[in-house]
Amino acid sequence: MKRRSFLVGVAVTPLFMTLTGRAGSAGPAGGIGGKSVEEIQKDWRSLLAKNADVTLSLEPVKKSREEWKKILTDAQYRVLREEDTERPFSSPLNEEKRPGVFVCAGCSLPLFTSQMKFDSGTGWPSFFTAIPGTLGTKKDYLLILPRTEYHCARCGGHQGHVFDDGPPPTGERWCNNGVALRFIPA
Repeated sequence: MKRRSFLVGVAVTPLFMTLTGRAGSAGPAGGIGGKSVEEIQKDWRSLLAKNADVTLSLEPVKKSREEWKKILTDAQYRVLREEDTERPFSSPLNEEKRPGVFVCAGCSLPLFTSQMKFDSGTGWPSFFTAIPGTLGTKKDYLLILPRTEYHCARCGGHQGHVFDDGPPPTGERWCNNGVALRFIPA
């Protein structure tokens, strides 16, 4: 992604939040339906299709640059391995509303479910929580203010950034690059 496109996306997000008074809305796919966050996190396997192509192991995946380039598209490689950011509103997963599970595009580790997803209005698939133990965080100082970046706990692939402007009940917005995910319908 070009720096100018990224900066435009960053500039538009606060404007959206100012105009609407919120980061987005939890719709049918993102509503928690009377369940607590803990229940949604604990019951994530109920949305995993039988015989789904996923891995449940947290055993670290180590591959060379050449090996990653063979299995990932150019866009996936740039985001997952070089910590790039895709253009806002470019991912079809932004509009995905079916029940199911979102897995890392690099190693197929389940990271989020459709019950965790909400429409943030930012142009990236967003979630108010994640499947416990699947993501690691670190501070990112590329912009003026530090951000919290998160990566897949298994392959280390860059997924996105987490912000504190999400909807209740967590107030978190796990803003994910769609190209870094693969969706498996329930």
